Amino acid sequence: MRVLLVNMPWALVEVPSLALGILASAVRTAAPDAEVATLYANLDYLDHTTADGDFTLDDYAFFALRTYEEGLGDWIFSSALHNDPDWHIDRYAEQFDLPARTDRLARRLHRAAPDFIELTARRIQRWQPDVVGFTSTFQQNTAALAVARRLKRDLPHVVTVFGGANCEGEQGAALHRNFPWVDVVVRGEGDRIFPRLLERLRPAGPDGPARHDAPSDPPDLSALPGICHRSADGRSVVQTQSTGPLSPADIADPGYDDYFERLARSPAAQQVTPTLVVEGSRGCWWGEKHHCTFCGLNGSTMEFRAKPPEAFAREVIRLAERHRTLDFWVVDNILGTSHLNTALPLLAEAGHDLRMFVEIKSNLRLDALRRLSAAGMVHVQPGIENLSSRVLSIMDKGVTGCLNVRFLRDADEAGLTVSWNYLYGFPGEEPELYDRVIDQFPVLHHLQPARHAGRLRVERFSPYFDRPELGFPELRPDPRYALAYDLPEAELHDLAYLFETPDRGIGPDAATRLDDGLRAWQEAHPAARLTRRDEGEAIELVNTRPHFGWSSLRLTDPAEVAAFRLLDNPRTPKGLARRLGAEQPRVDELLDHWLELGLLFREDGQVVQVAPRATNAELLRLPVRKPGDTRLRSPRDEECAQ
Repeated sequence: MRVLLVNMPWALVEVPSLALGILASAVRTAAPDAEVATLYANLDYLDHTTADGDFTLDDYAFFALRTYEEGLGDWIFSSALHNDPDWHIDRYAEQFDLPARTDRLARRLHRAAPDFIELTARRIQRWQPDVVGFTSTFQQNTAALAVARRLKRDLPHVVTVFGGANCEGEQGAALHRNFPWVDVVVRGEGDRIFPRLLERLRPAGPDGPARHDAPSDPPDLSALPGICHRSADGRSVVQTQSTGPLSPADIADPGYDDYFERLARSPAAQQVTPTLVVEGSRGCWWGEKHHCTFCGLNGSTMEFRAKPPEAFAREVIRLAERHRTLDFWVVDNILGTSHLNTALPLLAEAGHDLRMFVEIKSNLRLDALRRLSAAGMVHVQPGIENLSSRVLSIMDKGVTGCLNVRFLRDADEAGLTVSWNYLYGFPGEEPELYDRVIDQFPVLHHLQPARHAGRLRVERFSPYFDRPELGFPELRPDPRYALAYDLPEAELHDLAYLFETPDRGIGPDAATRLDDGLRAWQEAHPAARLTRRDEGEAIELVNTRPHFGWSSLRLTDPAEVAAFRLLDNPRTPKGLARRLGAEQPRVDELLDHWLELGLLFREDGQVVQVAPRATNAELLRLPVRKPGDTRLRSPRDEECAQ
């Protein structure tokens, strides 16, 4: 059996496909006599479009990343999907207001997409596969569907299989129902189902699948949970998804040789710095207990499962040594405690000077952040989302505004680069919840600001999608889907991941104040400093934030020194007075004075001090790459790291 796995545009070109890397390894283990290869058609597309010199690697990154919510990348390949070079060109003009050069590129790519799809289909045909598997995540759907359609036209016996995030749950059923040239859709964890699917597609006998011009009676696939397949008369049959997730011990290590071999042949190889992709866990241990109301990640597999930390550390080290690459993207939704305590020390001991991106929870303390830094996990996304405790409670985040500020302070001290976004638009939030935080932004100008502020989007699988009583009873598929597909709205609803809703929460005036405050924070941050040096009997503070008219301050009173140290963690004024054994009026007076000096952040009845230790952390933070960047990113870059 010959199995070809395909990674279509607009997958990032700086990273190999984790999904296809795992599937290839799983198939080779389960069916060692099968021939398996991975086609990185996204790299083919990069070479194809950059050949005339007008389209660049930065352009590819723009269409792949920055246009996801608007669906521009999917629209570009819709001309090939519908065999119409002018497909919805009028709607495109209505929905997008792009700079002249970008508009010209988008229109040209749209017209030229059928040519690339034709080239890709021919390339696949020359390989003479029996099964072609397409991974579809983000803006890969229309390109993958277009190739599959072209492929089935000429080679009807080839079995086309789709999987990936765009095939979760009802999305996968809708895709299979509406696009008859897709033979099978794998919903859920493909590394469990795909090898079993191949076994059922393989006929008995030593000669493998027979090649012929017309498909034979379909094999019995009813025992495979979660898949969508076709009956003898072509109807879509949907199997119930499995309720039991894959054990971590059964997750194969990814293989990336095909990616590096293909990248080496690309003219862009000298411009692309590869980032290896790994996963240490699946699911979300916080989401199992408290599903954040806006989060649509994990789909049907929320249950948290972590690889043994020793195995995860070995996998990272093996990949780094095999491919001589130190940049890693850890795709876990949240770092597991076992990895924090065991895997990180093993990575630190390896001494490879890794540079890794990882998502964590924002309640981690300084000692844990130092372990991250020592292990090479120097770029973190902590899911801060907001600095209002009330809004964070609406999100069910399990943290407070003061805990998030403590994280920003301690991450600065540990030398970590922090990527975070400021979300708003939650049912029940009020403008004053934002005003009292925005007024304190100047206190935080020395800490790493949010990269972007934006209104939340309702995502499939999130509580806001599943539970209309939480505040979003009116949901329509986002307009991006009607731009790419010729389907009734009910079918678009089932196919969609993003949804259009009436705005909730704060209005445009408060949102503008937030944007303005965040912009001022971003502009002030490069020159703003606030540090502390604890000398035992005294604490020395140094300030360069222009909003506060002092440059140095020395705390020598023993009670004040003790109070400042206690405020390393958020406390109420009453709790602080009780810990100090001091009178409440004296503590309140001291806190008011420190608030005027910009030493404290106050939110929802708590205060926390905002001065990181003077550790030259700015020098410790290396420029860090995140997949999608075409150059090194420093902590000062304004690019949103989503």
